[in-house]
Amino acid sequence: MRPFRQTCALTSFPGALRCQCRALCYIAWSKPAGQDTGLKVFNSLTKRKEPLILAKEGAASWYSCGPTVYDHAHLGHACSYVRFDILQRILSRVFGINVTHIMVITDIDDKIIQRSQKDNISATALAKIYEEEFKNDMSALKVLPPTLYMRVTENIPQIIAFIKGIINNGHAYATHEGHVYFDIRSIGNRYGKFTGMSVAGGKRDIRDFALWKASKPLEPYWESPWGRGRPGWHIECSTIASSVFGDQLDIHSGGIDLAFPHHENEIAQCEAYHKCDQWGNYFLHSGHLHLRGSTEKMSKSLKNYITIKDFLQSYSADEFRMFCLLSRYQSAVDYSDTSMAIARSLLQSISAFIHDAESYMKGQLLCQAVDEVALWQRLADTKASVQKALADDFDTPRAIDAVMSLIHHGNCQLQVISKANGSSRSAAPFGAIVSYIRDFLDVLGIDLLHSVDSPGLLENVVEELVRFRSEVRSIALAPQEVTPSNTKDGTPPGQPRRDRVPLLRACDALRKNLEPFGVHIKVSALFMASLWTVGGNPRRHENMQTSHRLSGD
Repeated sequence: MRPFRQTCALTSFPGALRCQCRALCYIAWSKPAGQDTGLKVFNSLTKRKEPLILAKEGAASWYSCGPTVYDHAHLGHACSYVRFDILQRILSRVFGINVTHIMVITDIDDKIIQRSQKDNISATALAKIYEEEFKNDMSALKVLPPTLYMRVTENIPQIIAFIKGIINNGHAYATHEGHVYFDIRSIGNRYGKFTGMSVAGGKRDIRDFALWKASKPLEPYWESPWGRGRPGWHIECSTIASSVFGDQLDIHSGGIDLAFPHHENEIAQCEAYHKCDQWGNYFLHSGHLHLRGSTEKMSKSLKNYITIKDFLQSYSADEFRMFCLLSRYQSAVDYSDTSMAIARSLLQSISAFIHDAESYMKGQLLCQAVDEVALWQRLADTKASVQKALADDFDTPRAIDAVMSLIHHGNCQLQVISKANGSSRSAAPFGAIVSYIRDFLDVLGIDLLHSVDSPGLLENVVEELVRFRSEVRSIALAPQEVTPSNTKDGTPPGQPRRDRVPLLRACDALRKNLEPFGVHIKVSALFMASLWTVGGNPRRHENMQTSHRLSGD
C-alpha cells in the first residue's frame, strides 16, 4: 500500500509533480506503474492526454457512476453511456484489453424519496421500476451491460464500515444530530484535484460534505453507530468501487458535471480511507448533450430533455451511435434533426457501398476494370489510420473519416458499364474491404442489417418485384409455336400470342407506376439486366442517399 501524507512539502512526495504556486499548491497526478497500452487518453486530473498505463497487463478496472433511478432516462444520459460503451468496445476488441466494469445503481437518494412521497409509492418500489426501465433503455441502445451492477441499498453494511474507517483515520466526524461529515481541512491541500484549488490558508470556505445523513420522519433508514440514517451520495461510490477494486482504480468515468463535487469527493474519501496518494489513475469525462441553439445541457431540471423511448420512435440505436461517433467523447455535442440526418445518411452510404460491392462480386453489376493494387493499398492505409486514431484518445471522428474515404475510393472503382468488356472481376479486394468495414462497425456496436432505416428490406422487396416482372415478361414474350391449331387467332409465327399482350402492358404499367416512388427499372437489351435507383440518382456519394442495383430484366 502506498503511503498517505497530509503535508504538501515538496520533499514529502518523491517523484510527484506539483503546482509551483503556493495558493494552488496541491498534489498532482503521478504516472502509474504497470503496462503501457500504447494508447493516450485525456485525463481530467491533468487536463491533458496521458499514456494509458494499467496496473495489470491486459486488464483494466473501470468504475462508472450509474443512474439515480427516480425518473425516465433521457438522451443526455444516453449520450454519455453510449460514448463510454464505444470506448470499452474499442479497448476490448481493438486493443485486446479485458475490461472489468462496475456500475452503481443509486436506489436511495433525496430525489427518490421526494418522488416516492409525491407518487405515494415506496422508495424501494419506485427505484426498482426506474432501474428496470433504465436497463431496458440501455439494451435498446445496444449498450453492453457492465460486468456487475451494484445497488446502494445492498451495500449499506459495507458503506457503514467504510465511514468508520475514514473516522478512525481522522478525516470525518459525527454530530449530535446523527450526521457524519467528511473533514476537508484534515487532508489539507489535497482537496481540489479537478478544480486546481485548495482550502489551505483560508483561500476557500467549503462546507464539509455528508457521509451519513440522519433520517427524517417517514424517510427510509438503516441502523448505524451514529443512529438511524442513510448514506450520502458520494460515499456510496467510494465504498462500492473500493469493495471490488481495492485501493487502486485504473479508470473512472462519468459526465463532466460529476467531476466536481462528486468525483472530487470520491477521491478525498478513498484516499483518506486507503491512506494512499492516488486512488484513481484516469478520470474520463463525457461532454454534455445540448439541443441545437441552446447553451444549456439536456437535463430534467431544465425540462429540455427527450426520453430515450421517444427518441427511438424516430431514429434507430445505430443512428444514435453514429451520431455519437462523429464527435470526441469528451466534447459537448449539439443534437438536432439535422445532425441525426447526417448520421443516418452516413449509415445509408455505407450500406449502399456494401450492397454495390457485393453485387459486383456476384457478377450482378458490370464495371470497368478495377485497379486492385490501389484498392489493396487504400485498405492497408485505412487500417493503419483507424488504429492510430483510436489509440489517440479514442478519436472516433477521425476513424470514421478514414473509413468513409475508403468507401469513396471503392465507389470510384465501381464504374458501371453497359456490356461486358472481357475484363475479369476483382472480387478479392472488394471482399476484403467489405469484411473490414463490417468488422469495424461491429466493434463499434453497429449492425447495418438491423438498422431501422437500412435499405435491406426495400432491396429485398424490389428484388422480388423485379424477379416477378421478369418472369411475367418471359412468359408473355415466349414466341408463338407454328401449329394449325394456334394460328386461328391471327398471331404471326414467332411472335407473342395476342392474349398475352395485356401481360406486357401490365409490366410496362408497373414500371411506370413505380417511378413516383423513386424506383426506376431500366431494361438493357444487351445483357437483360435491370437497374433500379433511389430518387433517380444512379451515382454514389458519401453524404447522399445512394443507388442500389439489382439483376433482372
